[in-house]
Amino acid sequence: MHSIDALLRRAAQRGDVPGVVAIAVDKTTRLYEGAFGLRNLTRRAPMTLDTVFWYASMTKALVATAAMQLVEQGRVALDEPIGSVLPSLASPEVLDGFDANGTPMVRPAKRPITLRHLLTHTSGYGYDIWNKAVERYMRENHIPLLVDCKLSSLAQPLVADPGEKWEYGISIDWAGQVVEAVSGLSLEDYLREHLFAPLGMHDTAFLIKPAWRERLADVHRRQADGSLVPIEHEISQQPEFFMGGGGIYGTAGDYASYIQMLLNDGRAKDGTVVLKPDTVELMGQNSIGDIKAGVLTSVLKGLANDTDFFPGMPQKWGLSFLLNTSDSPNGRSAGSMTWAGLANTYFWVDRYRSIGGVIMTQILPFGDPITLKLYEAFERGLYFGPSKPS
Repeated sequence: MHSIDALLRRAAQRGDVPGVVAIAVDKTTRLYEGAFGLRNLTRRAPMTLDTVFWYASMTKALVATAAMQLVEQGRVALDEPIGSVLPSLASPEVLDGFDANGTPMVRPAKRPITLRHLLTHTSGYGYDIWNKAVERYMRENHIPLLVDCKLSSLAQPLVADPGEKWEYGISIDWAGQVVEAVSGLSLEDYLREHLFAPLGMHDTAFLIKPAWRERLADVHRRQADGSLVPIEHEISQQPEFFMGGGGIYGTAGDYASYIQMLLNDGRAKDGTVVLKPDTVELMGQNSIGDIKAGVLTSVLKGLANDTDFFPGMPQKWGLSFLLNTSDSPNGRSAGSMTWAGLANTYFWVDRYRSIGGVIMTQILPFGDPITLKLYEAFERGLYFGPSKPS
């Protein structure tokens, strides 16, 4: 794997990324691990394998796993109205635009929201980053940003009727609320007890431990000239709710342990059953039928670029992963599970070829073209051998 070392080292030395950690695994071993560059371009702290990153939306798969554990136990159902668990979702309203005075026009949703809708982003909830109507509604109604972790951040109408459209948004934040309501535990406590501890993910949590501070990677912003500048960015550490859609911090190694569990049909390294094999299989299947998924068009360009991970390829959604419907040109099999985090962290799980990987930087905006080329080259290097970013 010396070629991958060289690939990642060059990227850091050229300033393509401040620093990067990448890990690849099969069912039993780490096929590759490497850390290059710096955690912060100002303080010059080196990137290491135990560096702590903001997972951002890579949190979603972890929370979906928690929800599916409860589904397995018969404590909540995928396809029953979730309003019976969360009364605040019992009577959802859809935003149909704004009248001439700028007043939001809302109507009752055509059908109830289910847990399946939440896990597949077909509930109708959106994000201000990728939906103009949501951005306007939040701005004009002074709704706090999600990073503030105020319960009022979730006080948003739907922008589509449940079950009719893939709309990336706050659905998994609500799924986190479902986990809390059903389990009687905070989302932090539930995940620690039922997912992180069995998988040995001891450096993963919503709340940043004091001991992590010295190995925390800072977020950087890509400037117009391609350079990178450190910025202040942190999820609220005094949250009113744990942000199930993007609030977790952790290491690449911890996330690799989660990937290995999925490769092993739901079993941890010590044999502990985290999920049943049938559940893992279900989570990796198309759960949205003919609905299209995966393509993101940015509204807030300072936070995200337009992103399409598989141009020209129909994409589907599982519970809760993006699924490529054909083999990827970079190596992964059709039906592999993948997603990403806002600060340019990425992972995939190829259960057909028993390989998965995670690559982490901390850069805004999301969908950074330079980082995506590095990600693709890392993947090609694992599947095909030596490669260079194009």
